[in-house]
Amino acid sequence: MRKIPLEKIRNIGIIAHIDAGKTTTTERILFYSGRTYKLGEVHDGTATMDWMVQEQERGITITAAATTCAWNDFSINIIDTPGHVDFTIEVERSLKILDGAVVVFCGVGGVEPQSETVWRQADRYNVPRICYVNKMDRTGSNFFEVIDQIHKRLGANAAAIQLPFGKESEFKGIVDLVNKKLRVYTDDTGKVFEDQEIPLELMPEVKIYETILIEKLAEVDDQMMEDYLHGKEITSDQLKETIRRAVIANKFVPVLCGSSFKNKGIQMALDAVCDYLPSPLDVPSIKGTKPDTQDFEEIAASDAAPFCGLCFKVATDPFVGKLNYTRVYSGTLIAGTYIYNSSKRVRERVTKIVKMHANHQEIVESISTGDIAAVVGLRETKTGDTLCTEKNQILVEAMRFPEPVIQQSVEPKSKDAQEKLGMALHKLEDEDPSFRVTYNHETGQTLIAGMGQLHLEIIVDRILREFNVEAQVGTPQVAYRETITKKVTQVGKFISQTGGRGQYGHVVLEIGPQEVPGAGITFEDKIKSGAIPREFIPSVKQGVFGAAKSGVLANYPVTDVQVLLVDGSYHDVDSSEMAFQMAASIAFSDGLRKAHPILLEPIMDMEVIVPEEYMGQVIGDLSSRRAKIISLAQRLNLRTIRANVPLAEVFNYATVLRSLTQGRASYTMEPSFYHEVPTHIAQKITAGSVSANVRKSF
Repeated sequence: MRKIPLEKIRNIGIIAHIDAGKTTTTERILFYSGRTYKLGEVHDGTATMDWMVQEQERGITITAAATTCAWNDFSINIIDTPGHVDFTIEVERSLKILDGAVVVFCGVGGVEPQSETVWRQADRYNVPRICYVNKMDRTGSNFFEVIDQIHKRLGANAAAIQLPFGKESEFKGIVDLVNKKLRVYTDDTGKVFEDQEIPLELMPEVKIYETILIEKLAEVDDQMMEDYLHGKEITSDQLKETIRRAVIANKFVPVLCGSSFKNKGIQMALDAVCDYLPSPLDVPSIKGTKPDTQDFEEIAASDAAPFCGLCFKVATDPFVGKLNYTRVYSGTLIAGTYIYNSSKRVRERVTKIVKMHANHQEIVESISTGDIAAVVGLRETKTGDTLCTEKNQILVEAMRFPEPVIQQSVEPKSKDAQEKLGMALHKLEDEDPSFRVTYNHETGQTLIAGMGQLHLEIIVDRILREFNVEAQVGTPQVAYRETITKKVTQVGKFISQTGGRGQYGHVVLEIGPQEVPGAGITFEDKIKSGAIPREFIPSVKQGVFGAAKSGVLANYPVTDVQVLLVDGSYHDVDSSEMAFQMAASIAFSDGLRKAHPILLEPIMDMEVIVPEEYMGQVIGDLSSRRAKIISLAQRLNLRTIRANVPLAEVFNYATVLRSLTQGRASYTMEPSFYHEVPTHIAQKITAGSVSANVRKSF
């Protein structure tokens, strides 16, 4: 039975740039709401939400942590997200399932690079949000400058609903423009405060910002516009209702202020969360499709509707196994029952349901619409999978995961560690969709790929400490290819006579470049009049493809070559499958040497999103990396650069791009095609002067 009405539930995320104070703010929310009884500090490694060893050591948030608290008669589910760009997937998947967000800004730093990134992510998922300007006690903090940056850099219709009382170290309280009162804090814990009348000397400034607030609301709300134009008095209740409507419609962003570390402003921020951010009933119904018919269907936010939920995160617990973090969109899920994974089309049994408080678990019998909890016992379910009933199958839109941008090789130090490494990588890949594991057959390496150097650093640290695997980490190698530019005819013979039955194979191959790049190796039999018996043709083909695994310049695989078998001869007694395979291999390798072989390198299709002021530096840097600029375009207040760039030139590019743009740019890239390596670089590769030519043979 539901204890809290749906309209009293808030599902929110705390999002921001790194070091804006997200985790400190969350710690204060938990303290003032009575969820915890001691204030944890990030810098001491005692923050409740930063429970991983790596988080405590580095003083940063790495994984999104979920918790629940109560404020007045509301239940608030909170997800504290990382601020570092390498862990952007944690923000992405959290925003997918949240109804609202609190965007934290530093009163000194203002709108910082990752602030822009998380704001764009919230825009993509149409998440209503409120802004909280933190660190108002810091030297150099400027509340009004931050609001100005929110307008200019984020393009948001924002206005202050609070004003700071006191500046920098003299910050003592907060002026509430909506309720027209001044709150002054009288102790260091933030628990003791007085609500006073606004002093007369502050009234001129209050009137100015009250007018700005009403004007901003009038721009997006017809009723407010009418009352404002007719000079009617706007009451506090009317102001509150209008702000709520505009926030839920994503047309307005109220801006609050405070100092989380100094325990000022958190209670008022909690009031704003309850007053202005939406409940599950206020947001548009989630749309899904029927797996068989692909018909669209809206999922009503109701306990009476069939169960539907989305697994947005997978975590591994050493005691209970896999935890599938799930947001319930409709219906009720009871522990011990079966559910249906419509993404994988399998039945799953729910053995246990737990409400999470960071890494602590509270067992519950059931969860209902609007709840966020972890489900135990699901074997096949991954991040982004839809969970529902078998009778009412539905598919919620899948989550989008960013492509990894940096790779490293990882190898176990011993054979004993091989299996443990495989299991560790599999679990980590399950947990983190932005982390990928591949095996490169050409270089013999296991490659791990992620969103940046810190991301892979944390992964490797977890492999060593959490999974106790001894591993060596190296730099990955570019998978070059070889091809030819000229058509040749080549004879291949394999004749061996060592007493008794000999070996005889004779083929004539026409070898030429493919007309269409990317076609790979093709083999065609053009033999006429039975010069080679039919039973030996597959052996000839096998010999060609075997030889193509290793080229003649630097032993890289051969691609984009067309091979025609045009002639040959055989011996009635000595010819064999092996002889023709060897003859074809000899002909192919000798033919490559005569056909002007060249090296090919993978070219990446890259898109860089960059603020206008850094565009020149980024284009200049790309040009130095042999990039070919394809197009330039405008996207909101940003510029996008589309380019083709060699993979060899963009290892560790994430770090370079951040330093060029103060971390304000982002990029994605994916393999596009292979292209000839410039002669001077090819000479270095073939001479062995770069590590890329070191590869393991098969």
